[in-house]
Amino acid sequence: MHIFFILIYQPIYNALIFLYNIFGDFGIAIIILTLLIKFALIPLSRKQIESQKEMQDIQPKIKDLQKKYKDNREELSKKTMALYREHKINPAAGCLPLIIQMVVFITMYRVIINLSSNHDLAIDAAQLYSFVTLPEGLDKFFLGFMNVTEPFAAIAVITALAQFYQLKMMQNKQNVAKKEAVATEKTDKTAEPDFATIMQKQMLFIVPIMTLFIGLKFPSGLAIYWLSSTVFMIAQQWVVMHKEKQTSTSPHK
Repeated sequence: MHIFFILIYQPIYNALIFLYNIFGDFGIAIIILTLLIKFALIPLSRKQIESQKEMQDIQPKIKDLQKKYKDNREELSKKTMALYREHKINPAAGCLPLIIQMVVFITMYRVIINLSSNHDLAIDAAQLYSFVTLPEGLDKFFLGFMNVTEPFAAIAVITALAQFYQLKMMQNKQNVAKKEAVATEKTDKTAEPDFATIMQKQMLFIVPIMTLFIGLKFPSGLAIYWLSSTVFMIAQQWVVMHKEKQTSTSPHK
């Protein structure tokens, strides 16, 4: 825990206070810090996107293996891993960005909760670096009307809707990729439902509901972080999809 405090918690804590000293608004400081973190994670996000695309490209072959070895799970596992090695794909490669994002989220949660003391802002001077000034006259209102130390229903609802849109956008992209991958194959109507597809459909509603619950229960500063992060991911996905569309329609392809 001490290593976590030194390497992750304290830098984020100080960065947030540093940004507050510049902008004088904790909500804005949270948004700016979120964007800085997301930009820093772009290389990992790009790796995750590439990994997802590689997995989508070999889905038809995986489906073939599942049909061929449906009664032999051990052989199916061996053949699937051999397929991954053949295409130089690491199934776990896309997990690292998710783990890092979760660690950042947990850290932001702890920072905001620790700052939100008894419905007010309280900064622990002992946790500040020597070059970070302890601010005076703390303003707990984002844009003058939203108390970042208390839940705020409107921002919770907006965040949940943004989360739903982001997941829907991502699933639509994956569905298009799947349709393109099996466009030349005959549909097997007796095939078992795709477990991943079922989970995706469930997560489309479960995650936004969880987001709404958290937004209604915890300080709105956390919802501001979540909303900023989600909007950034929506923009990032739109850019990636736009580039892929341009590539697919390019006359030089």
